[in-house]
Amino acid sequence: MLQDPNERLVIMPANPDHAIAQSRAFSLYLDRLLSARPEQQTLLQHRLAQPFGSAEMAGFADWEAFDTPEAMTPPLRSLRQAVMARLICRDHNGLADLDEVVSTISLLAEFAVQQALACACRSLPQYGQPLGEDSGEVQQLIVIGMGKLGGGELNVSSDIDLIFIYPEGGETSGPRKLSNHEYFSQVGKRIISLINDVTLDGQVFRVDMRLRPYGDSGPLVMSFAALENYLLTQGREWERYAWIKAKALTGDIAGLSDMVRPFVYRKYLDYNAYGAMRELHAQIRREVARRDMVDNIKLGPGGIREVEFIAQVFQLIRGGRDKSLQLRSTRATLNRLAELRLLEPAAVQELQEAYAFLRNLEHRLQYLDDQQTQTLPTSEENQGKIASSMGFAGWQDFLDALNSERRKVTRHFEQVFILPTETAPDHPLSCLWRDICEQDPAEQLSSLGFDDVSGVTGQLRALAQSQRYQQIPLAGRKKFDALIPPLIEVSTHFPNPAATLSRIINLMEAISRRASYLALLTEYPQTLQRLATLCSASAWVSNYLTRHPILLDELLDARVLYATPDWPALASQLQEQMQQCEGDVEAKMDTLRHFQHAQAFRLVAQDIAGMWTVEALSDQLSLLADTVLDATLRHAWLDIPSRHTDTPRFAIIGYGKLGGKELGYASDLDIIFLYDDDHPDATDLYSRLARKMSTWLTSATSAGILYDIDLRLRPNGASGLLVSSLQAFRSYQEKQAWVWEHQALTRARYVAGAADIGEGFEAIRHDVLTQPRDLDKLRSEVLTMRQRMLESHPAQEYDVKHARGGIIDVEFIVQYLILAHAGQLPAFTRNTGNIALLAVAAEAGLISHELAEQGRAAYRDYRKLQHAARLNESGKVEVNDRLRAHYQQAQQLWLQVFGPDSLG
Repeated sequence: MLQDPNERLVIMPANPDHAIAQSRAFSLYLDRLLSARPEQQTLLQHRLAQPFGSAEMAGFADWEAFDTPEAMTPPLRSLRQAVMARLICRDHNGLADLDEVVSTISLLAEFAVQQALACACRSLPQYGQPLGEDSGEVQQLIVIGMGKLGGGELNVSSDIDLIFIYPEGGETSGPRKLSNHEYFSQVGKRIISLINDVTLDGQVFRVDMRLRPYGDSGPLVMSFAALENYLLTQGREWERYAWIKAKALTGDIAGLSDMVRPFVYRKYLDYNAYGAMRELHAQIRREVARRDMVDNIKLGPGGIREVEFIAQVFQLIRGGRDKSLQLRSTRATLNRLAELRLLEPAAVQELQEAYAFLRNLEHRLQYLDDQQTQTLPTSEENQGKIASSMGFAGWQDFLDALNSERRKVTRHFEQVFILPTETAPDHPLSCLWRDICEQDPAEQLSSLGFDDVSGVTGQLRALAQSQRYQQIPLAGRKKFDALIPPLIEVSTHFPNPAATLSRIINLMEAISRRASYLALLTEYPQTLQRLATLCSASAWVSNYLTRHPILLDELLDARVLYATPDWPALASQLQEQMQQCEGDVEAKMDTLRHFQHAQAFRLVAQDIAGMWTVEALSDQLSLLADTVLDATLRHAWLDIPSRHTDTPRFAIIGYGKLGGKELGYASDLDIIFLYDDDHPDATDLYSRLARKMSTWLTSATSAGILYDIDLRLRPNGASGLLVSSLQAFRSYQEKQAWVWEHQALTRARYVAGAADIGEGFEAIRHDVLTQPRDLDKLRSEVLTMRQRMLESHPAQEYDVKHARGGIIDVEFIVQYLILAHAGQLPAFTRNTGNIALLAVAAEAGLISHELAEQGRAAYRDYRKLQHAARLNESGKVEVNDRLRAHYQQAQQLWLQVFGPDSLG
């Protein structure tokens, strides 16, 4: 029966001698050690209650006094014996948890490497210091810990995997000259000897150098330049996996990290990692089967390695995009995957529990006789010891618990790694696609329900004969060919199968040479249905996906795709991602674009699923723009080198659709910039900020564009200054602004930046809107402006925006009413939208209730029609009796407000 783990942790060594005796009975290694080294027994009795920390390791001997490997060899081994003795007793008696065990043994390895390096260098005084040929600076060997050492997760009898790198070539400064390569080769050999050689005191760790470039046949040490060249030209997929955990134990840690990170982590979402990891796992499984290693709890089914693979495949796929996944620890990575919801928290909990069980078991197997083993014992004596030390009454109870944990790991591993189409038979439409150029598919396509058989046939044949398709590499072509038949089939589930398939084919052509996207669709066939749903519903969405195929990733998880946005949480997430890009402007601009595109895509998917009204959707799109503008402002300011304050006295004001919270998916942002700062350089600094923001928002990067912006609504329009002080803005609005600028002000609002400047703007807006006006003059100027717009955009019935009685007419009616009556009706100064403001006007008796309601209904319908037309990339709406009735009713309202001669 399993003991309560919490109960085990609170056991204290009330009787250290008894605890030590218990552990000696369990571990043959410990018994031999304490019998041969009585001083270790004494040390253990006095320090059993304490973990073995770095300070105690440093004080264990006078390390700097050892100038030769011969002198340092015994104390290093004695230190290892002391650490092992205490770990075994503390772990076996429930005084140490898994964290303490793996971190203590990893700390010992790092300490041993650092002391061995220092000793090796001291032992070669005749060569002097190695100097860089370019920099002239003293060079230091970088010892890289790979595998579990890099991750701080060593097991107690582990090998340590090392790689030796030095920054620059050159030669030493001493009386006897050596090239840096030769010098560091000698240092490396002495490090290995100091740690790895077996003496009468045993060894510190077995050292494995096979993970270095070119493996056993490669040079023992390598320069930065040579390593970089190797990774760029010859680095293999499994090496990316190995380098995830790489940690520089000595030397230039940052330099190494900067060089290796691009090799391990791709900038894009790398779904090809599945294939590479799957192949690596298959090799391990074949080896396990060949050597009959089923009882191996590391490499066997449901073992430690499978948990590590689960964590690392997500790191390889997404670590380049999300730097919070660039972790070395398996358990920390699993926790992060749960936080990001890339794995279900319940799944992560099971994996963490299984991993801890397996690692604790692994240590106990190794405690028995200090052997590097992960295989279950065969002798009854050792089986009894293991079962008891793991908290079970007998071996069978223990095996049942172990198999339960391994089954959990296997289940989660298969859910992540099993290729869904691996065992599936050929798709029934495979022949249709394979023979598309040789046979006439018309009958089969027709029976499938396609409405434009000749068009579909032509497009499929054109695809099969295209240069782009012919040039797809063989591995990619295989995936591409496997995807087309199910995509043909899924298109038939929609009322417009030909249009749906046509849009999907356009997307497939665009991604045909992007192996990672083909891998995504292959690994996650459930995305095909979601992809077809969106392509069927909207040409705009289909083209948006074709321009930004990285958004295919959004199709993976329906819970995320259809989750209502939590804007404060999303803003925090964006801020965290921007901070991870500190010092890299291009990466920040790409981060903003990826964020905006992903959120817009989620909103359009939710829109198509019927989750939003047009008004609510516009609110969400406006909140998205607000969030992006806020982040852009804060980080663009950090990129102003001579800024005088950390927080700019600067605000963004939104006009038009942004101001009125009526944004569509592709709307421009009408914005102006205000500041309130007495600093003598304020105008110059904030002008630079405005220009930088404009560049950040509108530049086309590899991630696409963010927003188009329009700054012409600033004081004096295109000829005015890019930024205005709050005071100058008030003066302009009160003394110089045209009526149309006051009309625009009715839909303006503070969006981002200094909140008190936003309040100042709202005060100005209120004062301007409520100022007394000559109504005849106001009416005349509004009508004149409307006439000018009609001259540039003639009214057409199919254009709900510019048609007489259409969107602009309704907006002009509301704007006129606000400017004419806001002084007496404060509710008009609230930027609550045209539909609400028409109701306010009716309540105040300015327009009839009947016409107000008709105008509200018409405006609501116009926006729906306009939105639907844009989703299908059409500039026209269907003209029917209902639309004409709306036009007529809105014109009646116009006539009531502006008079019988106002329609021209």
